[in-house]
Amino acid sequence: MANRLIDNIDSRYFEAANALRGKSARRRIVAYVESYDDIYFWRTVLSRFENEKRYFEVMLPSKMNLTRGKKSVLMNFVGEHVGPDMIACVDADFDYLMQGATEQSRRVINSPYVFHTYVYAIENYQCYAPSLHDVCVAVTLNDHRIFDFEDYFRQFSEACFPLFVWSVWAYRTGHHGRFSLSDFNRVIDPGGFTVQNPGVSIANIRRKVGTKIRELQRQYPNNKEAYLKVKNDILALGVTPQTTYLYVQGHHLFDTVVSPILTKICNILRQERQNEIYHSQAHRTQKRNEMSCYENSQQDVKSMLKKNVGYQQCPLFLQLQDDIEDFLEPQSGETDITSDHQS
Repeated sequence: MANRLIDNIDSRYFEAANALRGKSARRRIVAYVESYDDIYFWRTVLSRFENEKRYFEVMLPSKMNLTRGKKSVLMNFVGEHVGPDMIACVDADFDYLMQGATEQSRRVINSPYVFHTYVYAIENYQCYAPSLHDVCVAVTLNDHRIFDFEDYFRQFSEACFPLFVWSVWAYRTGHHGRFSLSDFNRVIDPGGFTVQNPGVSIANIRRKVGTKIRELQRQYPNNKEAYLKVKNDILALGVTPQTTYLYVQGHHLFDTVVSPILTKICNILRQERQNEIYHSQAHRTQKRNEMSCYENSQQDVKSMLKKNVGYQQCPLFLQLQDDIEDFLEPQSGETDITSDHQS
């Protein structure tokens, strides 16, 4: 029974607990998140707002039955449960772009105590193009810029954007059974990517996107007006043809697009550094020791991506931090909160 009570605690419990601590104690605000990986991300969001009056504790929705995921957070902690001392922090997925077309979307965008990533998921932030060179440096300890990540993902986004509009339309109108996220992901897979000629993969995506769009136009010949409305809607929400990659499914972007590209680039950078050591004028034993030291200092691409915090200058991340600031601002003395930050 005690465990069940702990799992069903709502914001009033934390408000009462904070009241008992007295005026001199720091107020604890509990932030529930979807998974273990989300704990570190949301810590990077919330830590800058901690001070002598308040601090945040980021945790999963249940310590007892180990339930995780967005639905668990929203079903258990939205409504009367959340409040000034207990918030929910989730991936936006498509809920932000759906703009209330579903019950879950309404929960995400309308509650003043639910905060979302704006981009599809935390993985999209970890794959923020301006930060990817730094990830390569962390992996290889080689600061040679051999690839323009920002230009590539601008072209990648522009190639994907027309079909991305169709994808949002399909989910807004209930046609995702005919054109699912998995279908979209298969089309935008940049198979055949090479560091020396990345344009080939972009051209391949453009070709596949064009083929799929013609197929959808045949299936929905009277859809032009609805398509243009969705396009204008998402442009108004901040999606641009140059930033589409931030809104595609996060796991797909991380595992199928960015990680393989970074692995190929990092392999070249590693080889370059190893060649420098091999061709140096040092004694053979010194070279061997230097090579061993270098190899032991290298990191794994996916591990470094998960630790990447170079997204903190991304405009969407700054917008998310503005939401937190708006939520906290009325609390002059940590009292009433009425801000509806995302409606």
